[in-house]
Amino acid sequence: MAAFSKQYLIDDLSHKDAWRLFRIMAEFVDGFENLNDLGPAISIFGSARVSPEDREYKLAYETAKKLAEAGYAVITGGGPGIMEAGNKGATEGGGVSVGLNIQLPFEQKPNDYATIKCEFKYFFVRKVMFIKYAMGYVVMPGGWGTLDELSEALVLTQTKRIKPFPIILVDKEFWSPLVDWFKEKLLKKSYIKEQDFDLFFLVDEPDEVVSIIKRLVIL
Repeated sequence: MAAFSKQYLIDDLSHKDAWRLFRIMAEFVDGFENLNDLGPAISIFGSARVSPEDREYKLAYETAKKLAEAGYAVITGGGPGIMEAGNKGATEGGGVSVGLNIQLPFEQKPNDYATIKCEFKYFFVRKVMFIKYAMGYVVMPGGWGTLDELSEALVLTQTKRIKPFPIILVDKEFWSPLVDWFKEKLLKKSYIKEQDFDLFFLVDEPDEVVSIIKRLVIL
Protein backbone atom coordinates (compact mmCIF):
# COMPACT_ATOMS: atom_id res chain seq x y z
CA MET A 1 0.00 0.00 0.00
CA ALA A 2 2.87 2.40 0.81
CA ALA A 3 4.51 1.70 -2.56
CA PHE A 4 1.21 2.32 -4.36
CA SER A 5 0.71 5.63 -2.54
CA LYS A 6 4.20 6.75 -3.49
CA GLN A 7 3.64 5.89 -7.14
CA TYR A 8 0.27 7.66 -7.09
CA LEU A 9 1.98 10.77 -5.76
CA ILE A 10 4.60 10.64 -8.52
CA ASP A 11 1.92 10.22 -11.19
CA ASP A 12 -0.11 13.08 -9.72
CA LEU A 13 2.91 15.41 -9.69
CA SER A 14 3.78 14.44 -13.27
CA HIS A 15 0.25 15.30 -14.35
CA LYS A 16 0.42 18.69 -12.62
CA ASP A 17 3.86 19.38 -14.06
CA ALA A 18 2.60 18.71 -17.57
CA TRP A 19 -0.16 21.30 -17.16
CA ARG A 20 2.29 23.70 -15.54
CA LEU A 21 4.33 23.65 -18.74
CA PHE A 22 1.37 25.08 -20.66
CA ARG A 23 1.05 27.90 -18.12
CA ILE A 24 4.76 28.67 -18.44
CA MET A 25 4.56 28.66 -22.24
CA ALA A 26 1.54 30.96 -22.12
CA GLU A 27 3.42 33.45 -19.96
CA PHE A 28 6.33 33.48 -22.39
CA VAL A 29 3.99 34.00 -25.35
CA ASP A 30 2.12 36.83 -23.63
CA GLY A 31 5.37 38.54 -22.71
CA PHE A 32 6.81 38.23 -26.21
CA GLU A 33 3.63 39.53 -27.83
CA ASN A 34 3.30 42.50 -25.47
CA LEU A 35 6.94 43.59 -25.64
CA ASN A 36 8.05 42.61 -29.12
CA ASP A 37 7.77 46.15 -30.54
CA LEU A 38 9.02 47.93 -27.44
CA GLY A 39 12.18 49.51 -28.84
CA PRO A 40 15.23 50.53 -26.77
CA ALA A 41 14.33 50.03 -23.12
CA ILE A 42 15.98 50.31 -19.72
CA SER A 43 15.00 48.14 -16.76
CA ILE A 44 14.82 49.82 -13.35
CA PHE A 45 14.94 47.78 -10.14
CA GLY A 46 14.59 48.68 -6.48
CA SER A 47 12.67 48.22 -3.28
CA ALA A 48 8.88 47.88 -3.22
CA ARG A 49 8.90 49.29 0.31
CA VAL A 50 9.78 52.95 -0.24
CA SER A 51 7.14 55.70 -0.21
CA PRO A 52 6.79 58.78 -2.44
CA GLU A 53 8.31 60.88 0.35
CA ASP A 54 11.54 58.88 0.38
CA ARG A 55 14.71 60.08 -1.34
CA GLU A 56 15.04 56.77 -3.20
CA TYR A 57 11.55 57.14 -4.69
CA LYS A 58 12.32 60.64 -5.94
CA LEU A 59 15.66 59.50 -7.33
CA ALA A 60 14.00 56.67 -9.28
CA TYR A 61 11.28 59.00 -10.53
CA GLU A 62 13.74 61.59 -11.83
CA THR A 63 15.92 58.93 -13.44
CA ALA A 64 12.99 57.31 -15.25
CA LYS A 65 11.60 60.66 -16.35
CA LYS A 66 14.94 61.73 -17.83
CA LEU A 67 15.35 58.36 -19.57
CA ALA A 68 11.87 58.68 -21.10
CA GLU A 69 12.58 62.23 -22.24
CA ALA A 70 15.76 60.91 -23.88
CA GLY A 71 13.69 58.41 -25.88
CA TYR A 72 14.01 55.19 -23.88
CA ALA A 73 11.20 52.97 -22.69
CA VAL A 74 11.32 52.07 -19.00
CA ILE A 75 10.64 48.59 -17.64
CA THR A 76 9.95 47.93 -13.96
CA GLY A 77 8.48 45.13 -11.88
CA GLY A 78 5.14 46.92 -12.05
CA GLY A 79 4.53 47.11 -8.31
CA PRO A 80 4.81 49.78 -5.61
CA GLY A 81 7.82 51.68 -4.29
CA ILE A 82 10.67 52.27 -6.69
CA MET A 83 8.81 50.33 -9.37
CA GLU A 84 5.94 52.79 -9.13
CA ALA A 85 8.38 55.70 -9.18
CA GLY A 86 9.97 54.32 -12.36
CA ASN A 87 6.65 53.85 -14.13
CA LYS A 88 5.39 57.24 -13.02
CA GLY A 89 8.55 59.00 -14.16
CA ALA A 90 8.47 57.28 -17.55
CA THR A 91 4.79 58.09 -18.10
CA GLU A 92 5.15 61.72 -17.06
CA GLY A 93 8.28 61.98 -19.20
CA GLY A 94 6.20 61.06 -22.23
CA GLY A 95 7.73 57.62 -22.69
CA VAL A 96 6.63 54.01 -22.78
CA SER A 97 6.18 52.68 -19.24
CA VAL A 98 6.20 48.89 -18.81
CA GLY A 99 5.17 47.04 -15.65
CA LEU A 100 6.02 43.33 -15.34
CA ASN A 101 3.93 42.46 -12.32
CA ILE A 102 4.47 39.27 -10.33
CA GLN A 103 1.64 37.52 -8.48
CA LEU A 104 2.52 37.41 -4.78
CA PRO A 105 0.44 36.79 -1.65
CA PHE A 106 1.69 40.11 -0.22
CA GLU A 107 3.14 43.48 -1.23
CA GLN A 108 2.96 43.24 -4.99
CA LYS A 109 -0.02 45.04 -6.49
CA PRO A 110 0.18 46.66 -9.94
CA ASN A 111 0.77 50.40 -9.83
CA ASP A 112 -1.34 52.82 -11.85
CA TYR A 113 1.43 54.29 -14.01
CA ALA A 114 2.43 51.50 -16.38
CA THR A 115 1.13 51.96 -19.93
CA ILE A 116 1.99 48.36 -20.84
CA LYS A 117 1.18 45.76 -18.20
CA CYS A 118 2.12 42.08 -18.07
CA GLU A 119 1.19 39.65 -15.32
CA PHE A 120 3.43 36.74 -14.29
CA LYS A 121 3.14 33.84 -11.90
CA TYR A 122 6.68 32.57 -12.44
CA PHE A 123 9.68 34.68 -11.45
CA PHE A 124 11.98 33.07 -14.00
CA VAL A 125 9.68 33.94 -16.93
CA ARG A 126 9.47 37.53 -15.72
CA LYS A 127 13.27 37.70 -15.38
CA VAL A 128 13.66 36.59 -19.00
CA MET A 129 11.54 39.59 -20.05
CA PHE A 130 13.68 41.98 -18.01
CA ILE A 131 16.81 40.70 -19.74
CA LYS A 132 15.48 40.10 -23.25
CA TYR A 133 13.93 43.52 -23.75
CA ALA A 134 16.34 45.72 -21.79
CA MET A 135 19.43 47.41 -23.16
CA GLY A 136 20.53 48.60 -19.75
CA TYR A 137 19.92 47.95 -16.04
CA VAL A 138 19.46 50.70 -13.48
CA VAL A 139 19.63 49.26 -9.97
CA MET A 140 18.28 51.41 -7.15
CA PRO A 141 18.53 50.50 -3.43
CA GLY A 142 16.50 47.40 -2.63
CA GLY A 143 16.33 44.05 -0.90
CA TRP A 144 16.50 40.39 -1.89
CA GLY A 145 14.66 40.78 -5.19
CA THR A 146 16.87 43.67 -6.26
CA LEU A 147 20.02 41.75 -5.33
CA ASP A 148 18.70 38.75 -7.24
CA GLU A 149 18.20 40.78 -10.43
CA LEU A 150 21.60 42.44 -10.04
CA SER A 151 23.37 39.11 -9.51
CA GLU A 152 21.72 37.54 -12.52
CA ALA A 153 22.65 40.46 -14.76
CA LEU A 154 26.26 40.33 -13.58
CA VAL A 155 26.50 36.57 -14.08
CA LEU A 156 24.95 36.60 -17.56
CA THR A 157 27.20 39.46 -18.64
CA GLN A 158 30.35 37.98 -17.08
CA THR A 159 29.75 34.59 -18.72
CA LYS A 160 28.84 36.23 -22.04
CA ARG A 161 25.44 34.57 -22.15
CA ILE A 162 24.02 37.95 -23.15
CA LYS A 163 25.51 40.90 -24.96
CA PRO A 164 27.15 43.35 -22.56
CA PHE A 165 24.94 46.21 -21.49
CA PRO A 166 25.37 48.93 -18.87
CA ILE A 167 24.55 47.89 -15.32
CA ILE A 168 24.29 51.04 -13.23
CA LEU A 169 24.11 51.02 -9.44
CA VAL A 170 22.53 54.24 -8.20
CA ASP A 171 23.33 55.64 -4.74
CA LYS A 172 26.99 55.25 -3.84
CA GLU A 173 26.33 55.39 -0.10
CA PHE A 174 24.03 52.37 -0.36
CA TRP A 175 26.04 50.25 -2.80
CA SER A 176 29.66 51.06 -1.86
CA PRO A 177 29.74 48.69 1.17
CA LEU A 178 28.66 45.83 -1.10
CA VAL A 179 31.28 46.74 -3.70
CA ASP A 180 33.89 46.91 -0.92
CA TRP A 181 32.80 43.43 0.19
CA PHE A 182 33.25 42.21 -3.39
CA LYS A 183 36.82 43.50 -3.29
CA GLU A 184 37.62 42.34 0.23
CA LYS A 185 36.09 38.87 0.06
CA LEU A 186 35.53 37.80 -3.55
CA LEU A 187 38.48 39.42 -5.30
CA LYS A 188 41.03 38.50 -2.63
CA LYS A 189 39.92 34.87 -2.86
CA SER A 190 40.09 35.05 -6.68
CA TYR A 191 36.40 34.18 -6.89
CA ILE A 192 36.11 37.11 -9.29
CA LYS A 193 38.66 39.03 -11.35
CA GLU A 194 39.65 42.68 -11.32
CA GLN A 195 38.04 43.20 -14.73
CA ASP A 196 34.69 42.07 -13.34
CA PHE A 197 34.39 45.48 -11.73
CA ASP A 198 34.14 46.90 -15.25
CA LEU A 199 30.76 45.17 -15.57
CA PHE A 200 28.97 47.90 -13.62
CA PHE A 201 28.96 51.63 -12.86
CA LEU A 202 28.45 53.29 -9.49
CA VAL A 203 26.73 56.71 -9.63
CA ASP A 204 24.63 59.11 -7.59
CA GLU A 205 22.67 61.33 -9.97
CA PRO A 206 19.99 60.76 -12.63
CA ASP A 207 22.02 62.79 -15.13
CA GLU A 208 24.93 60.38 -14.69
CA VAL A 209 22.63 57.45 -15.48
CA VAL A 210 21.30 59.10 -18.63
CA SER A 211 24.80 60.08 -19.76
CA ILE A 212 26.03 56.47 -19.50
CA ILE A 213 22.94 55.10 -21.23
CA LYS A 214 23.19 57.62 -24.08
CA ARG A 215 26.85 56.79 -24.57
CA LEU A 216 26.40 53.00 -24.60
CA VAL A 217 22.83 52.41 -25.80
CA ILE A 218 22.14 53.75 -29.27
CA LEU A 219 18.55 54.65 -30.13
